[in-house]
Amino acid sequence: ISRQETFSNFLVASVMAEEELPGILILDIGGTHGVLENLVPLLKKHFRLITMKEFLENKKEMSKKIQSVFVFECRPTVDRELLESLPNLKVIGNSGVGVDHLDLKMISNFGVKVTNTPHAVADSTADIGMALMLASARRLVEGCQIAVSPDTKCFAVDWLGVEVTRATLGIVGMGSIGYKVAQRARAFDMRILYHNRNRRRKEEEEAVGAHYCEKMEDLLQQSDFVMLVVNLTPETHKLIGKKELGLMKPTATLINISRGAVIDQDALVEALQNKVIRAAALDVTYPEPLPRDHPLLKLNNIIITPHIGTATVQAIRMMAEEAIANMLAVLNGQPIPSEVFPK
Repeated sequence: ISRQETFSNFLVASVMAEEELPGILILDIGGTHGVLENLVPLLKKHFRLITMKEFLENKKEMSKKIQSVFVFECRPTVDRELLESLPNLKVIGNSGVGVDHLDLKMISNFGVKVTNTPHAVADSTADIGMALMLASARRLVEGCQIAVSPDTKCFAVDWLGVEVTRATLGIVGMGSIGYKVAQRARAFDMRILYHNRNRRRKEEEEAVGAHYCEKMEDLLQQSDFVMLVVNLTPETHKLIGKKELGLMKPTATLINISRGAVIDQDALVEALQNKVIRAAALDVTYPEPLPRDHPLLKLNNIIITPHIGTATVQAIRMMAEEAIANMLAVLNGQPIPSEVFPK
């Protein structure tokens, strides 16, 4: 065969191979909300990528090909209309743990499975919890501003933070992330209290020196730092409100690395303004980002970061790998590593 024919055959074969890969719907590649470009080769190994634009331009043909949806940074939005237009859809692979942006019951009614990535995110999220606790305790952000301000002539001797070492940390939600926070806090000789739906095994408690509080109230009253590490569910919506903030010590700090709506933000503004608690450190708010005139943005006893709990080079890649493994397991009829079931 001539070289030209060989090359043509190769092209036909690669086009066919590409066609045979299961179609995966993504919002976009790059840009503000698209899948990061360095994750694309990872996805292309196993799937034929179809962007929302390509899907909408050629719905008739594309709708049959799409067997999975990769949800990255809560996008694309999975609504009834989308589900109705994807007859061969088998799985929605969410990149990240929280699935409060997905209607699990509705998706399940279409016979579609939902998966998430709890293993990939635990370390990076626990790290941000510790970072926020330390930064808030030692007034790091404020201190940085003083150190670089053109108006600074000398450093004040009475500008003080509080110690993390040997302080009491109350962890609300002791899943895999909460437990990793406890492991890190142990190295700071912290006294660790935790509140969870289910008590951990005795040996797990002993390994990190954690004490179980059946009532969240007990934890709130004793803790110097309260860290929220729960999923957002109807039960945890506004879990921390005026009453709960009032139970906390006036010297205490509230840290949130779960979801913004776990805290009643109006009550938090009031508590911070009136020094009901010392400070707050939030990686999450509701909405994100907050409106630029939101009262939380005007306070000096708060640190807010832009939902960066899993924003590390390593975690983003591990999340994509975990999501891919989940989706392939569904498509190949194998046991699913991390399936999320509707309550």
